[in-house]
Amino acid sequence: MTTLPPPATELSADEARRLALRAQGFLGAPDRRAGVRGVLRHLGAVQLDTISVLARSHELVPYARLGAVGRRTVDDAYWTDTHAFEYWSHAACILPIEEWPHFAFRRRAFRNRPHWNHHLPDGDYDRVVKQLRTEGPLTATDLGGAKKTSEWWDWSGTKVAVERALMYGEVVCVERRGWKRVYDLAERAVPAALRHDDLDDTECLRRLVRLAGQSLGVGTRADIADYHRLKAEQVDAVIADSGLVPVTVQGWGRPAWADPAALETPPRGRHRTTLLSPFDSLIWERARTERIFGFTHRLEAYVPKQKRVHGYFAMPVLAGGRLVGRVDPAREGRTLVAKQVTLDGPKAAPAVAQALVEAASWVDCTDVRVERVGTPELREPLTRELARLLA
Repeated sequence: MTTLPPPATELSADEARRLALRAQGFLGAPDRRAGVRGVLRHLGAVQLDTISVLARSHELVPYARLGAVGRRTVDDAYWTDTHAFEYWSHAACILPIEEWPHFAFRRRAFRNRPHWNHHLPDGDYDRVVKQLRTEGPLTATDLGGAKKTSEWWDWSGTKVAVERALMYGEVVCVERRGWKRVYDLAERAVPAALRHDDLDDTECLRRLVRLAGQSLGVGTRADIADYHRLKAEQVDAVIADSGLVPVTVQGWGRPAWADPAALETPPRGRHRTTLLSPFDSLIWERARTERIFGFTHRLEAYVPKQKRVHGYFAMPVLAGGRLVGRVDPAREGRTLVAKQVTLDGPKAAPAVAQALVEAASWVDCTDVRVERVGTPELREPLTRELARLLA
């Protein structure tokens, strides 16, 4: 098999798609010895989200790559032995602890921020830091309460203070407990060798751009900026010195950059057929997903019910390097309910059925029930395949 063209040449759309799949951990044999921690390091960021249907998104991400890894194992892998921290990247994300120095630019920006949505009462910041020093790690509730009222955004002075300290880098989220952040002082939670803001803004950005390019395989400026939510001008300022190489991709219509190491060998191998979280970094950027896979995907959880097309938490199905359909799942007892299924055609039925059965087993369901199928004539091949797999 020939290698890909050398850097600064043209890639086909198919080559770019396969580069993206490998960079995201979907092509080639997964490093099972590295496990969940290996997935996190490979991706550089795993997004957190409050929605939990089958499981929370940060659990679904390693599941999609490794298979039925235990959910307790996932949390332990993220949060034990000072392996990771939570911070603002693409969104609220779990990040490898090695990336702590790279976010010094963002911590400085927060410290220099002139305006905030929440008022910080006098003395609360110092009180919270002192309490964490003597009693931590603690949740906001442990510190004295997260809210003043039942209103979602009506934070108490304690919550404002500890979140401000988190943004500044004086405090770290060391785990999630019952979905509540558990805070501790950075001086305890971050290894001493990493606990510094020595990198200037330019070096932070250069490193994050390079890491984003490696995690994407190949991407446009917008793709690279979106990965850690950088500004376009920040990417422009450092991309020439980032180590990424310019390429063109057929059909993309805009310049792109690739990880040179990814261009050295062609992507090989197959991957699991699996459901994907809408917050999976393979597909979290809609324009890129459409450009690479020809697949228009939108999270509809925040869309009024009557305007939803594919469902509340529609999960794309990855099979054979393509996105072949989507499922809006739910659970009723030990039954995984496919509230709505969309298939790209009859050939997608076996893949979607396999993804449903494997996901059901992972979350301890023993049956799968299909409610609605977008194309009625595809219901029969889907249910027939499900019956075969569940027999």
